[in-house]
Amino acid sequence: MPLQQKRRFKFAILSIVLSLVVLGLKTWAYFLTQSIALRSDAVESIVNVLGACFAFGAIIFASRPADENHPYGHGKIEFFSATFEGALISLASIYILGGSIVALVHGPELRELDLGLVVSSLAGAINGILGITLVRVGRSSRSKALEADGHHIITDFWTSVGIILGLLLVRMTGWVYLDPIMGIAVALLLLRTGYRILKEASGALLDEEDPELMREILGAINAWPVDEICALHRLRAMRAGAFAHVDVHLIVPEYLDVLKAHQVVHHFSDAMLNETKMPGEWHTHFEPCRKRYCVECPVKDCPIRQKEFVSRRRLTMSEATDRNENFPS
Repeated sequence: MPLQQKRRFKFAILSIVLSLVVLGLKTWAYFLTQSIALRSDAVESIVNVLGACFAFGAIIFASRPADENHPYGHGKIEFFSATFEGALISLASIYILGGSIVALVHGPELRELDLGLVVSSLAGAINGILGITLVRVGRSSRSKALEADGHHIITDFWTSVGIILGLLLVRMTGWVYLDPIMGIAVALLLLRTGYRILKEASGALLDEEDPELMREILGAINAWPVDEICALHRLRAMRAGAFAHVDVHLIVPEYLDVLKAHQVVHHFSDAMLNETKMPGEWHTHFEPCRKRYCVECPVKDCPIRQKEFVSRRRLTMSEATDRNENFPS
């Protein structure tokens, strides 16, 4: 099993275990205090546990190699995982909002705030460390499931901070209606988080352009590791979990025979995979240069050169993604 995949598994399991610990602590804090805000916090932790379990399953499924039924692999299941978590967060926010409004109408009753706040603070600290770790690991290992889980847990951490500060204010002022008001604030924050996760995940499922992925690819391309690639266009890319699928048209010297041109573009694809450190595949199509790129082409002893080579020019995103196929000489 690749090292990156083992790392994803390890942190997915860690997320499940710590989410269960945090759920236990927050549930205990709610029963100690009967706080509506702390109950909201505990409900959100239920979503954390379910999301972590789904993310773990998605990572296992995404690690399966491509097959006849899934020629592009199974990586997109990670976006389904993020969508599932976003939907859970949205549903939890509606439940919390309803309960908080009911408590606001009927009036809350609080007790044992001191011990409850200590327990809730411990749960919040665990969440903060876990969330930051999952986001970093998710980005470095290109796991959208882990990254979405981490973002949600970080939101949960800040929610807990707000609730703890609010309950401290309740303890100092005695105004218990702050408790359900904080529950409403938590619900609205969760609704916003759920919407953001759903929007990003659904965009990825519909193969929406990923600007971060495209910038990373363009940066590698502008390193120009292969002299015989004169230029390129029609660059497209999509991410499927940790894997990237890239399509590009490469422009090579027109005098190359088919075998040599194939070797050149294959070398270029390998260089790109190595440069980006990105698991995936490059689908390349080569086209003749027709002498128009002489000033940017460093190929030595070119038999058809019309102008002296000046320098390589860094491609812009619009040039790299240009779909124009007309190449006048």
